[in-house]
Amino acid sequence: MANFPTHIVVGTIVAGTLATLTLAADVIAPENLVAVTLAGSLGSVLPDIDLKDSRPSRALFAGLAVFFSFALLFHFAPRLSIAEMWILWLGSLLFVRYGLHQTFHRLTNHRGVWHSWIAGLASAFATVLIFYYVFDRPDGVAWLAGGFLFIGFLTHLILDEIYSVDVLGNHIKKSFGTAFKPFDNRNKLGSALMGAAAVALLIVTPPMTTFFGGLTSRPMWTALNDRLLPKDIWFAGMVPHRAIAATPSAAGTPSATGSLPSATEAPATATQTPATP
Repeated sequence: MANFPTHIVVGTIVAGTLATLTLAADVIAPENLVAVTLAGSLGSVLPDIDLKDSRPSRALFAGLAVFFSFALLFHFAPRLSIAEMWILWLGSLLFVRYGLHQTFHRLTNHRGVWHSWIAGLASAFATVLIFYYVFDRPDGVAWLAGGFLFIGFLTHLILDEIYSVDVLGNHIKKSFGTAFKPFDNRNKLGSALMGAAAVALLIVTPPMTTFFGGLTSRPMWTALNDRLLPKDIWFAGMVPHRAIAATPSAAGTPSATGSLPSATEAPATATQTPATP
């Protein structure tokens, strides 16, 4: 299997490529694009959540602990004293980070149901719900974040399968076929529960009309095709162009700025010499 840095690098490259296309299509605000891209990077390490001593597992549960502890704190803060808020925040933080983390790893095996397509779908639907209901993002942005995470998830599975083939040794490792799979055939009950969770999450997700309409928009793909390659010089758009239109002055005639009269101009109030009778 590929190691953690490899998954991070490849996942970030894939997410960055998708983010570039999304930015060129001009269908999302830049501040939303950052969060969506991070969702893609998260998806690239998410399948290793079932590896007990892995960095992505510890980091993910630490992040979930911080998120849920503060979510509970902000929700119940108006009805609690300061001491109660401290206990609620710290208790929920420790419960998710250590209690839920240990329970999760007792019930899962590495390269089990979490290394499957249905786990990726369930995670993508959960991401849609978090972006839509918790982060209060539009439905199109929420579905885009879910799509980014799902592609990052599949990237992880494909990369693990690639590393299962020893090209130099001309043989296939025993782990081949255990990463990129629709479900875990060794754990049918776990796969069924994961599939049920994915369906349940899908039912409560917001409509995907906006996302699907944008994805199938012919003008958008036409515009992306037009912007695929530069029309003139590469990276010319990074150089500022200042067109200065200057009209040359007539020979021997000084230029005037329009603010002060020149020395050659006669004053408008000049005194006239009276005529001799």
